[in-house]
Formats: sequence, structure tokens, C-alpha cells
Amino acid sequence: MEVSSSSLCNRYISPPIRSTLQPLSIASTTLSLSLHNNPNFGSSFRRKNSSSFHVSSSDTLVTGSREVVSKKDLESADLKSWMHKNGLPPCKVVLKEKPSHDENHRPIRYVAASEDLQAGAVAFSVPNSLVVTLERVLGNETIAELLTTNKLSELACLALYLMYEKKQGKKSFWYPYIRELDRQRGRGQLAVESPLLWSEAELSYLTGSSTKAEVLERAEGIKREYNELDTVWFMAGSLFQQYPYDIPTEAFPFEIFKQAFVAVQSCVVHLQKVSLARRFALVPLGPPLLAYCSNCKAMLTAVDGAVQLVVDRPYKAGESIVVWCGPQPNSKLLINYGFVDEDNSYDRLVVQAALNTEDPQYQDKRIVAQRNGKLSVQVFHVYAGREKEAVADMLPYLRLGYVSDTSEMQSVISSQGPVCPVSPCMERAVLDQLADYFTRRLAGYPTTLSEDESLLADSNLKPKKRVATQLVRLEKKMLNACLQATADLINQLPDHTVSPCPAPYAPLLN
Repeated sequence: MEVSSSSLCNRYISPPIRSTLQPLSIASTTLSLSLHNNPNFGSSFRRKNSSSFHVSSSDTLVTGSREVVSKKDLESADLKSWMHKNGLPPCKVVLKEKPSHDENHRPIRYVAASEDLQAGAVAFSVPNSLVVTLERVLGNETIAELLTTNKLSELACLALYLMYEKKQGKKSFWYPYIRELDRQRGRGQLAVESPLLWSEAELSYLTGSSTKAEVLERAEGIKREYNELDTVWFMAGSLFQQYPYDIPTEAFPFEIFKQAFVAVQSCVVHLQKVSLARRFALVPLGPPLLAYCSNCKAMLTAVDGAVQLVVDRPYKAGESIVVWCGPQPNSKLLINYGFVDEDNSYDRLVVQAALNTEDPQYQDKRIVAQRNGKLSVQVFHVYAGREKEAVADMLPYLRLGYVSDTSEMQSVISSQGPVCPVSPCMERAVLDQLADYFTRRLAGYPTTLSEDESLLADSNLKPKKRVATQLVRLEKKMLNACLQATADLINQLPDHTVSPCPAPYAPLLN
């Protein structure tokens, strides 16, 4: 059974029962506020080991896929009311609901304009007292100690902190924020959970896409960070001195940490022009309540004592407000936030080319490549809509790999710029290799473009299958455009009957 993307659940408190996993909250609490609001926390929650610590049903935020919350709790835990009570100034947004993709999950809440807004209006300004950053979590004296170990990322630090904070339940100052993030289940506004939490069968939807390998690699990275949690615990015990529980790997199974990490990843905001300790922030009213968009300019921005949002376009009252997600390709949007943007001008594919190390002239070619700003193993980016430019950028590098005559190589070394002697024969060989490469990548997908279009036309297509199909469809469109650009260049050669030149040390394309 699939584990929900945002699930800080009771599984780490009581015996593991997969069917009763709670959504993993991305919520967090500042150390200082916890101390002020919970003076007796240490004595009331101290225990000998994790297996002896239990929470009553009234403390359970979510049971199964349905939340069990009293009306009184709902009123007292309302996110926006709680924020106003704790320093949020009057703002121009409200929280609204829309149905979830999964009928077993509660509706998704989102931030909408409470009145008509013009571009340049400040939608809200969240005071720093309601923003969670490593500066507050770690404190200045321990930040360097933790982060310079290169063993734990900022996201892992926040995830671990939030997992311990979640154990306080209603005693936590941040309980309303925790509950809201539980409700969102890390789904974001536009699609589904990150594929980091998909089953093996669901990951097969990404067959043919390099995104599948990226997901597996990221999952391995999260596992490595989990294995370092105890080290951090012993190195910086002051960070967790307010949480008298077992060391991390005894208190939390890996699956719970993974859920917490992915949940933090889907909600964390990357602030600009701030110190290292503040660059990753969890902002109530920010993601996942705010929808991400690739073609807008609005960003959550750090200002004096607050994080604010200035809208970049007019909104009618009730319209969902969007923010820029940064220059990320759709593969990253899917892994980080669980959605694909059809109009993403930053979408791209990666083509990796490498000079053949068995080539007797490899060292000379490597020097020529470096002189022209390229590496012996070079990554080329193919951006959506700019496939012709990408192919043109690859050609000088590939031509260099095809040079075999020693005198020609000396001419290349002495020339200025990426100039290689090009005959129709050599150019045909280079273009044929490129065309074969794009053809092979397209053949790696189990479906064709037309089959993808048919799948997406099905209103009953499962959400994860839909978002995966959107991704691979856009990738195929870029690859097809590259193949067409290559074919056009072949057709422009003066002699179409030329036999391809032998290339014993042709560059490698991956």
C-alpha cells in the first residue's frame, strides 16, 4: 500500500500499522517558542524508549485517510485565525477548498484573493515569528557544526526537527500549522505526491524518462542522510534537548523520515538575499497552500522582519494566487512538488556527450574542448522550443571527436574557436550519430506521442499516471523536435549519397 507523501504519523509512536498512517506534516516549531509555551514539556513527556510512548486517540491528528477532529479543535486550530492571533497583520487573502484527486482524502485548501488585487499589491506579510528557518531551529552556534559535516542537508535538518516537534501534538505552538500541512498531504495544488513516494508499479509510468533514474538516485540520497541522523544527534545534542526521546533512527523508521523529507521538500521556500541559516523557510500561507507556476514573477520575499508576497498580476476576489517556482524543468517540478507545467519555458532535457578516452588524441581534444568552454564529459541542455539551437551547440563538440588525422588535429589546436575541418562525409557521420541517439531515446518509451494524447484525453486516468504521461509526452516532443532539426541538417548536405566516414573514436552520447 502506498504511503502518503506528507505523513508524520503515529507509526513512530505506536506499533506500525500501515493502514493507519497519518499524513506527514511539514510543520515545524521554533525552539524558543516551544520553551516559552511548554515549560513543563520535559517532565511531562520524558520516557525511556520510543516503544513505551503512546498517544491517546484524542491526540491523533489523522486516523487512516480521514481526520478525527472535534469542532472545538477545528475552531481553535484554524490556521489563519491562529496566525492573526500570533502576529499576522491584516492581509488580502483567504483559504478556500477544492476537491482532492483522491476521494479518500480531504479537500485541498488553497490561498485565494479575498478582494480584487492589482499587480504590485502586497497579498500578505508573514512575520518572522511565524516562519521556520534553520536559524531558529539550530541557533547560530550549531549551524556551522551541522552543515559543514556535509552529511546532512538543510531539508534533512528541518525534517528531523519537524518529526520531533510533531510528537508534542496539541501542546505544540505550531499545532494549527501542523494540522494544515497534514491535510495537504504534500500534494501541492496542481497534482499528486512526489514520485519519491510512488510504488514500483507507479514508477513504471516514467519508463523511458531519465526522471525515473533521478527519483531512484534522490531516494538513495535520502537513505544516506537517514543513516547520518544519529551522528548529528550526538554532535549537536543542544538542538534536540527539548525533545527527550530516543535517538532519531530508534524514534523514527526510515519510511517516516522519507515522508517527512519529501513533505519538507514540497513546501520549503528558498528565500533570496538572506543568510545561509535563513535561505530555506517554512512559511504558513506559503506552499503548499500557494500554487507554484513557471510563468509568473511573484515570489515570497524576505523583508524587514517578515516574508511577504507581492502579486505580479491582477486577481479577482476568490481566484487562486500563484508564485514562481524558479527556473526548474518539469522533471524537477514532478520530483519536488508532484506536478508538471505544460507551459514551462524552463523545461529541458539533458544530453551528455563525452570524448572517447581510447582516442590516441584524447588529451589534445580535451585541451581544445576546455579552451572553448567545454569539458571532456559535457552536459548539453535541450530547452523546449529551442531544440534547433541545442543541436547547433552540440555539433562543434561532436565534430572535434570525429577528427582522426594527426595533421588535422594540429590545425584544430592552432586555430581560434571551435573550428574543425568538416567534409560532407564527416558532417553526415556526426548528424547520423545524433539522429540515431534521438531515435534510440524515443524508442525507450513504452508509448508513442499519439498514445500519450489518447491517455490524457481519458477523464478517468489516475492522477499519478496522468502527471507521468504529461511529463513523458513533453519529453518526446522535445526529442522529436531535435530529431527533426537533425534531419533538416542532413537534407541540406550537398551530396545525400555520401557514405558515412568511419569514426573509430566517435564521441559517446548518453
